[in-house]
Amino acid sequence: MAAFERILTVKEAVLSRRSIRRFKPNPVPEHHLREILSLALLAPSSNNLQPWRVVVVREQELKERLRAVAHNQAQVSSAPAVLVIYSDMKDALARVEETLHPGFSEEQKQLRATNLRRAWEHKTDEEREEWGKSQGFILLGFLMLLARAFGYDTVPMGGFDEEGVKAVLELPAHVKITALLPIGVADENGYQHHRHSLERVVQWR
Repeated sequence: MAAFERILTVKEAVLSRRSIRRFKPNPVPEHHLREILSLALLAPSSNNLQPWRVVVVREQELKERLRAVAHNQAQVSSAPAVLVIYSDMKDALARVEETLHPGFSEEQKQLRATNLRRAWEHKTDEEREEWGKSQGFILLGFLMLLARAFGYDTVPMGGFDEEGVKAVLELPAHVKITALLPIGVADENGYQHHRHSLERVVQWR
């Protein structure tokens, strides 16, 4: 399906999604990326902290450098864009007021901001960012399904040198990388789903 020919339903996106490692050279237009990202950023997070941040990498030279710190996996440089999802809890907590609902009174906002900062003040950067990184997987799931719904394909990547990725993208030392997500038009079919059955993993009580 050509991108944006028809937006898939959630069910169609889930059933047709594949992990794709070979991409056509067709660029992903910026307005398509903006649409996908804007919708994905509606993903929920604990306390609405939204600790995730995203770098959209399109420059070929930068993608080649990312590939070098991602175990030389070819999809990093062949995809027209790579989304790098990372956690920055330090920034999230410093600007926590931005995440508070406008329906709150000023007193409610002040109390909530104080309590959120207090809840994390005795944690290390490592502990904060590991938690933020785990929240980023919610965003990752939304991104993969939205990309598929709009006719694009992806592959979630956890195999990379985290310090190397941060160095290439000049990210702060304290942040944690959740995943790399190459995105583009598939140049292969990918493997059919092979997953555990519902009975294998779900308990009813």
